[in-house]
Amino acid sequence: MDVSGGSGQPRPGNEKPTEHPTVPTTPATEPPGPRPDDAAQPPTADSADQPTRPEPKPEPTTPAQAEDKAPAPGDEGDTGATPAPGSHPEPDPDPAPGFDKHPDRSHADAGIAKGQPPVRPKEPGGGLLMGRPFGVPVYVAPSWFLVAALITWVFGGQLDRVLPDLGAARYLVSLFFAVAFYASVLVHELAHTVAAIRFKLPVRRIQLQFFGGVSEIEKEAETPGREFVLAFVGPLLSLVLAGVFYLAMQPVRPGTVPGVLLAGLMISNLIVAAFNLLPGLPLDGGRMLRAVVWKITGKPMSGTVAAAWVGRALAISVLIGLPLLNQSGALGSGNEEINGMDTVTDALLAAILAAIIWTGAGNSLRMARLREHLPELRARTLTRRAVPVQTDTPLSEALRRANAAGARALVVVDADGHPLSLVREAAIVGVPEHRRPWVSVGGLAQELTDGMRVSAELSGEELLDALRATPATEYLVVEETGEIYGVLSAADVERAFVKAMARPA
Repeated sequence: MDVSGGSGQPRPGNEKPTEHPTVPTTPATEPPGPRPDDAAQPPTADSADQPTRPEPKPEPTTPAQAEDKAPAPGDEGDTGATPAPGSHPEPDPDPAPGFDKHPDRSHADAGIAKGQPPVRPKEPGGGLLMGRPFGVPVYVAPSWFLVAALITWVFGGQLDRVLPDLGAARYLVSLFFAVAFYASVLVHELAHTVAAIRFKLPVRRIQLQFFGGVSEIEKEAETPGREFVLAFVGPLLSLVLAGVFYLAMQPVRPGTVPGVLLAGLMISNLIVAAFNLLPGLPLDGGRMLRAVVWKITGKPMSGTVAAAWVGRALAISVLIGLPLLNQSGALGSGNEEINGMDTVTDALLAAILAAIIWTGAGNSLRMARLREHLPELRARTLTRRAVPVQTDTPLSEALRRANAAGARALVVVDADGHPLSLVREAAIVGVPEHRRPWVSVGGLAQELTDGMRVSAELSGEELLDALRATPATEYLVVEETGEIYGVLSAADVERAFVKAMARPA
């Protein structure tokens, strides 16, 4: 498919070498190295003639295996940027090593998964799909069945004291209460979802699990005000539900099944609202605190750090405070044997709650650090230099040209220089070296689709969104004019993504 303004030519040969951070993926590549002077021109009919025998020197391997002597990313002098055409510093006198530097390197050493197809992202899952309200999938995690059984057993024992005439039917009533309680939790999460959709934030899924529910919102709110609203609507809906159940109790006789169920649902929603309003991440109150600190300081990261550390302090408070409340009699029933059992149960519950809060606070910090470094993911920085070749060019000749130009990717072009397809790295590895002079690059290339053309100006979440929309191993990077800039490997993006995740804030 033609690209308007695309010449198919490599960028001018007076560019300074640049380097690109990479990590293994599927298929993965060796760390990229400098880009030396690129003087290669599109193949002509004469140069495309197939040789009658292999060249005497070792055959080039893949473009990714040419970079063993390249300085590692982060070394002094590594700018991590690819110079734009027309504004290039002086060339580096030390060119990149040739592709045939290590012809005996194994596929495992090269980090390339031989013949593996691109890995496509899985659909969001995590349990039993219950429906898609507002277009968002709702899943019930397997752990929910465990907590439903626990609620049925505990609430059934309480019903036996309040309504002894029910007999074994009390467990059916208890099961109904468990389902109704999690329906209230779902309403709480749907409030977050509706607010996120209102603010044009994508919601991946809602999951009901052991301790409540989770709405997985894929992007952050753009302002602290929206962040506050997004967090507050959940507890607000729980309070509204508690009020609705309280009003529904008024015409119902106390000591009956409907009266007990409505009272239980009112109290449980009050507990859900109060617990979520605690000012520590990952709870809704922690997100509200984050929004307030963000508004005061003007820095979202400062809000995240403050709310996360408050969340960790909250986790310690729950771990110590819940058993102490039970020992003080505030949570007991007055019977020593029952109180002793309650102490063990409350200590276990406190440990689980504290672990969940502590882990959630840490995850919030990590995600905030990642979002802070996301703008460093730039297509222009991560793009590999590419050499244009025609469909009938022998693989050995194409690799020789790429080696001479210091390029690490091959783009198949037509006679006018318009890109047609990208030569897949995994396909190159699958061709034995002694057969490469007789295999044309056209048989190893993947046809370009519109989604495989990305702008060199993309960065951060926009770049990740573009790659997620069309999963592939390589992408053609073009300038705004349509000129070929190079080839972007999903491996390089994943490596930079992991490095950003590991880098301290």
